[in-house]
Amino acid sequence: MEPIRSLIFFKRYFFDFYDDQTEKVKEKIDYVLFLIRHIEQIPTKFLKHIEGTKGLYEVRIEYAGNIYRIFCCFDEGKIVILLNGYQKKTQKALKGEIEKAVLIMGEYFTQKEEKR
Repeated sequence: MEPIRSLIFFKRYFFDFYDDQTEKVKEKIDYVLFLIRHIEQIPTKFLKHIEGTKGLYEVRIEYAGNIYRIFCCFDEGKIVILLNGYQKKTQKALKGEIEKAVLIMGEYFTQKEEKR
């Protein structure tokens, strides 16, 4: 099965989160990222736009009663840029985590523009 989308891991933000997880959580993250790469219509169970932001999405992962979120954005349509992640402890997304993701997203697009 050929991928529909590409993934870009911007700097170490994603891996700083990923490396702290258990092997089972990493397997679930890998599974959801596989779906994002290979499925045309991704269910909101796995990928959802963050309300009140311009272009920020969250990859949604649940494992053993725990909830994990990885922020991402799209670039050039079929490229998913993975940003920071965190383990969710409450129903609402942490405002500080969203603000951090927005800053990282801005950093990505600024750096991309400077390379042109």
